[in-house]
Amino acid sequence: MIKLHFLGAAGTVTGSRYLLVSDQTSILVDCGLFQGYKQLRLRNWEEPPFDPSKIDAVLLTHAHLDHSGYLPLLVKLGFKGKIYCSKATFALCRLLLRDSAHLFEEEAAYLNRHHLSKHEQALPLYDSKDVDKALKHFHYIDEHTNIAIADDVHAKWVPNGHILGSCSISLKMEQTRLLFSGDVGRPRDYIMKAPEFAEETDYLIVESTYGDRLHSNNIPENELRDVINNTVQHGGSVLIPSFAVGRAQTLLYLLYKLRTNKQIPNCPIYLDSPMSESATGIYSLYADSLKLSAEDIAGMLAMTTYVKTPEESQRLNGERWPKVIISASGMATGGRVLHHMKYMAPDDRNSIVFCGHQAGGTRGESLLNGASTVRIHGQDVRVRAKVVQIDGLSAHADYQELLGWLKHLKQTPLRSFITHGEPAASDHLRQQIERELDWRCEVPEHLSCYKIDGKTLTSLRAQIL
Repeated sequence: MIKLHFLGAAGTVTGSRYLLVSDQTSILVDCGLFQGYKQLRLRNWEEPPFDPSKIDAVLLTHAHLDHSGYLPLLVKLGFKGKIYCSKATFALCRLLLRDSAHLFEEEAAYLNRHHLSKHEQALPLYDSKDVDKALKHFHYIDEHTNIAIADDVHAKWVPNGHILGSCSISLKMEQTRLLFSGDVGRPRDYIMKAPEFAEETDYLIVESTYGDRLHSNNIPENELRDVINNTVQHGGSVLIPSFAVGRAQTLLYLLYKLRTNKQIPNCPIYLDSPMSESATGIYSLYADSLKLSAEDIAGMLAMTTYVKTPEESQRLNGERWPKVIISASGMATGGRVLHHMKYMAPDDRNSIVFCGHQAGGTRGESLLNGASTVRIHGQDVRVRAKVVQIDGLSAHADYQELLGWLKHLKQTPLRSFITHGEPAASDHLRQQIERELDWRCEVPEHLSCYKIDGKTLTSLRAQIL
């Protein structure tokens, strides 16, 4: 008998965390931070509904913080087991978790400096020392290999094309097979290989980030080409807010491809994001996992000017000639991109290009909705630059692509759980699966629990473990 607890990514697209408990073993699949709206972020500070010291192992699908970012706190709260993941995921986790701790430390220091905390002293959720301790628990695995996690648990990681190192996890606990999709990539991504098809399973846990959306048929590289050419023709520069892992590397490849084919001018291309630079280095180390050739990667690196220091970043704004700047963060919520936006937004010769989903309440969402001003560093900045959105670069499969991935399962799952999506997206994917595949589906609620006893599934009340 197994109990399956949905402790995150249920009713929301963040905080991925699934707990499996048998008579012998307790394991977490993913251990993510809640991000976005305040009521979700506050969950990170709540006492977890389980005892971390009783968890035997954590199995990671990939490195994004909504899947891995709670790990330092888990260790801080008493976890002593192993964290299993692919080699590339481990490399990216070292980067992302250290940056996450740095941001928590900076936020606490700011609150203390300005006496804004409701507490006597604001503390970070975790710090750099906690990250160093957590990294000692990591054990990377070879993909496609069955790994004995415990006497009654065996697992296999299968690449799913989302970001570098990303995998679905197929596991067998006691005699029950479960498949955790992780975040599923797209079959025709620019740099990632197509997701490998899932295996047979008794119970499926599948993401639904884009469960109610279809990606545009527009060709992103052509849209990027046109924006750059039109902007440079008028003497302007292009600013691209970008996520550091995955999106920045895709953009560099597209720019390299356009420049090699002489479809854009030979203007400077700057990557102004230390994390993006580090992530690009990791991508180059694992080129065998990508579609890109060694020549492509070498060309991308040679084409790009990496901006190392804040002083170098600030000097870019004094350059009068046309250029392309890629800088974090992707939703313009923080980072060096804000300094460039503050300088470039008032000039109608410039363009600001967003290449991903912009969450509600972010500067990116405000700009795409036509805001005439944007507040940066306490100032209202006039927006005269052209604001453009380029679709088609998402690293998530849309609902048709998810259905295509699921159709390759040779056996109908006994039950499919739809998770990791906003309520409308999850319910839409549920309906599509039920109509097209005739599978039995559930959309679990936060903290819900199910008892699995062979082919028998029973919904239980939420339980504190």
